Amino acid sequence: MGDSSDDEYLGTEWIPYSERAEWADIAPLAQDDGPNPVVSIAYSQKFREVFDFMRAIIAKGEKSQRALDLTTDALRLNPANYTVWQYRRDILRELKADLNVELDYLSEVIGQNSKNYQVWHHRRVIVEMLNDASNELELTENALINDGDAKNYHAWQHRQWAIRTFNLYDSELSFVDRLIGEDQRNNSAWNQRFFVIKHLGFNPNLVDQELIYAMNRIRIIKNNESAWNYLIGVIRQSPYGNGLLNNHPAVVEFAEELYQAGNRSPYLMAFLIDLYQEQTMQNECSDREQKARKVYDLCDDMASKHDVIRRKYWQYVANHLKDQLNKSSEKANQ
Repeated sequence: MGDSSDDEYLGTEWIPYSERAEWADIAPLAQDDGPNPVVSIAYSQKFREVFDFMRAIIAKGEKSQRALDLTTDALRLNPANYTVWQYRRDILRELKADLNVELDYLSEVIGQNSKNYQVWHHRRVIVEMLNDASNELELTENALINDGDAKNYHAWQHRQWAIRTFNLYDSELSFVDRLIGEDQRNNSAWNQRFFVIKHLGFNPNLVDQELIYAMNRIRIIKNNESAWNYLIGVIRQSPYGNGLLNNHPAVVEFAEELYQAGNRSPYLMAFLIDLYQEQTMQNECSDREQKARKVYDLCDDMASKHDVIRRKYWQYVANHLKDQLNKSSEKANQ
C-alpha cells in the first residue's frame, strides 16, 4: 500500500514527520515483518513514515491534537485501517472534540470511499455519541444517488440503521418510490421498501396497497424479478391471508391474465407453479388432477425453455408433487 499517488493525498509539499521539529520527541516504530518475510510489501517512503509514527504514538498511548492530525494523514493513505479508526475515536473522546466537525470530515471521506466499511462504522459511532442522526438521510441519499451507485450496500445498511434507531421512517416510502421509478430493477430499493412496510405492520389495507403497487410495477416490466420477489414476499410474510398465494384473488387473477395473454416470464411461471401447488394440496380442491397437470406442464416448460439452467430443480418440483399426491392417495385408500 502506498506509492507515488500518496502525493495526491498528502500534498506535494508534504514534510516528513522525521523532519518536523514538533515530532522530534517521537522515535518512529517500524513494522515488524519478522526475520524472513515471505512477501514484503513495497510501501512508499511516505506511507512507511506515516505509519511508523502512527505505531509509535499508539504504543505511547498519546491522545493529542497532533495524534489526531496524524490519524488523518494515515487514513488518507489507508482509509480501511480499522486500528487507526479505533484510535481516532479514542482520541476524540479524550479531547472531547467537536463531533460535528468530525461528521464534516467523514462526509468528505465517504464521498471518496463510499464502499469502505470502516468509515461507515466510524460514522455510526460518532452519530451515536452525538445522539443525532439529522444528517444521515441526506448523506446516504448523496451516496446512493449523486455518487451514481444506488445499490451501495454500506450506504443502505447505514440508512436502515439510522432510520430504525432514530425512527426516521416518515418520508422513506417516497424516497424509495423515487429510486424504483428511476430503476425498477433496483433490488436494494425494493428491499428498503419491504424494510419500511415490515415496520409499519402488515395490516390488510397496507398489504392490499403494496400488492397493487407491485402489480402496477410488473405491468410496466413483466420480467422484473425484484417486483415479483416483493409481491411474493409481502404475501408470504403477511398474516393476512395466512401467507398463501391463493388467498389473494386479485393477485391470482392478475397472474393468470398475464399468462393467458402470452407472457412467459420465468418469474410469472414460478409464481403460478407455487400457486397451483398450493391449490392442489388443499383438502377442498375439487380439480386436483387438473391443477397438478398445470404444475407438471409449467415445470416442463421451465426446464426445457424458460429456465433451463435450473432444469433439475423444476424436474424435482414436479416429481415431489407427484410423490405428495401418491402418498395422499394411499393414505385415503387405507
